[in-house]
Amino acid sequence: MGMRALLGAISLIAGAPGLSGCSDERREERLRAAGAEPELADLLRVADPAIGQRKFGRCSACHTIGAGGPNLAGPNLAGIYGKGLAQGSPRFGYTAALLAAAGQNQRWDAATLDAWLADPKALVPGTSMRFEGVADPLDRADHRLPAIILTGTPSADRLRRHRNGVADDHGP
Repeated sequence: MGMRALLGAISLIAGAPGLSGCSDERREERLRAAGAEPELADLLRVADPAIGQRKFGRCSACHTIGAGGPNLAGPNLAGIYGKGLAQGSPRFGYTAALLAAAGQNQRWDAATLDAWLADPKALVPGTSMRFEGVADPLDRADHRLPAIILTGTPSADRLRRHRNGVADDHGP
């Protein structure tokens, strides 16, 4: 299956009614495996991209993920991992707040995605994103893996580095 077909299938699955709230039968097992006080790298190690793909259904109301896809209320997310903030979609009208944050050379890496998914308005005060954030750190870890897989098409080594919490300053 080609990358375009895979992305299309994942998008359909993620947006299917009723899937975004699927339970995580392995949640407790994954939390135990992450350790008593898990850090970002620990959570990424036990993250489940399939769960994240299902949860992306909420995101697909405002974002597309396929290369060359349209901007909706939010920008197309194809290829953002490793890029600077507000540099993912040249056709999208980013807020002044996000453009100012981009001027600080901040990149979409594991830590930035975690902070954004936790509370976009805390990371970039003044953003117009209406998403309130994901409070649960394991849920955020699950979201990040598909974000990298779907938007950066990383190599296996890059995905391994991400799962181990290693910063990646290189583009996709």
